[in-house]
Amino acid sequence: MTFPPDPLPDRPLPPDLVAALVALLGPRFTSAAAVRLQHGRDESYHPPFPPDAVVYPHTTEEVAAIVRACAARRVPMIPFGAGTSLEGHVAALRGGVCLDLSGMDAIVAVRPQDMDATVQAGVTRKRLNAHLRDTGLFFPIDPGADATLGGMAATRASGTNAVRYGTMREAVLALTVVTPQGEVIRTGGRARKSSAGYDLTRLYVGSEGTLGLITEVTVRLHGIPETVMAAVCPFPSVAQAVNTVIHTIQAGIPIARVEFLNAHQMEAVNRYSRMNHAVTPTLFFEFHGSPAHVTEQVEVVRALAADQGGADFQWTATPEERDRLWAARHTAYYAALALRPGAKGFSSDVCVPISRLADCLTETEADLEASSLTTTVVGHVGDGNFHVLFVIDPDDPAQREEANRLNERIVARALAMEGTCTGEHGIGYGKMSHLEAEHGDALAVMRRLKRALDPDDLMNPGKIVRLDL
Repeated sequence: MTFPPDPLPDRPLPPDLVAALVALLGPRFTSAAAVRLQHGRDESYHPPFPPDAVVYPHTTEEVAAIVRACAARRVPMIPFGAGTSLEGHVAALRGGVCLDLSGMDAIVAVRPQDMDATVQAGVTRKRLNAHLRDTGLFFPIDPGADATLGGMAATRASGTNAVRYGTMREAVLALTVVTPQGEVIRTGGRARKSSAGYDLTRLYVGSEGTLGLITEVTVRLHGIPETVMAAVCPFPSVAQAVNTVIHTIQAGIPIARVEFLNAHQMEAVNRYSRMNHAVTPTLFFEFHGSPAHVTEQVEVVRALAADQGGADFQWTATPEERDRLWAARHTAYYAALALRPGAKGFSSDVCVPISRLADCLTETEADLEASSLTTTVVGHVGDGNFHVLFVIDPDDPAQREEANRLNERIVARALAMEGTCTGEHGIGYGKMSHLEAEHGDALAVMRRLKRALDPDDLMNPGKIVRLDL
């Protein structure tokens, strides 16, 4: 965890840039303090770093014009979608202009025969799925928050469905990107595979706005499953719950979702969502497929859970009960914050090979139980990813120091197990200190890449890698 750098002194935008942006956008340019503050913060503990102005483009051409105007005057640019990131991605660490892309919300094309769609960057995942409802298709990447597709591509988001449907890395077919020089490029096409040159699509997916601004996204779609069944099962211990997941994955069962919540998180969920689950390590499951196939999956997983002490395996196929179960999981973050009203949360985000998950989680739980901090654990354990949420007063130096100490241990443990410091949240500036330990000399290559594409360091500067070392 990296705590915030000291803010730079206020630097007003060049008057000629303000005039150019007002001429281009009219009332869609603002320097109002409240709007700037809103666009300088995300959902995490990170304090706000407001930009100097906020603009609301509606087209790729407007984005390109804004970028050219800012680049000519060496003014930083920070993209903003829904503001749901967790590592300070939207903080204007050096001031500059924030480009709020939420108004770019057109669904450009849906192609049911090819099972793909093209949308502007500001379209949210829920809006896309509502639009797709009559096609028999859906977009499966579900990070929990109703994030924008542009933001999800920029952070390489994943979430609860990743174990079956993959992450944004697999979901994105092509992008429209505005480069730091204001050029508009299209990466990739709609073919399901290609060997044509460098894979620029994968370069920009996960680049967090540091190499260019994503304005359109073409994504893969999937057929809505004929049958969906959800289940919940408590376990006597963390190891037994995780071993059930490992055996399920190793058995080749195509489970759609499997989520882990530790005892503290289950207590928070019960209070917040008015449920009465056992306060013990618990797995939430979801199964997709034909009726016969789903029934077979459920029976096999129930048997595997029973072998690990999960005797109270309960399932439901009714949409109402299923939605209620997953609503409780999706509000787990806010449920944990409610354990200490007025506190803030920051979340670890490690991911390890599935065979090391039980060891990693068990050792982490021991660390947490020995600490005085309020913490909870949730995990997309089907792909080895879990989050420890530290619920702290960020103005209390002792709590910050203890949270930092625990987080350093969690990351070091994951890296020692050949894992990663972030499975899905990304780096922002919050995790920059861990990149060198994870990537070693490869970090220098990332820095050279950033310098080659954005030599003036204007695209979301101070995130992922720094050029002012």
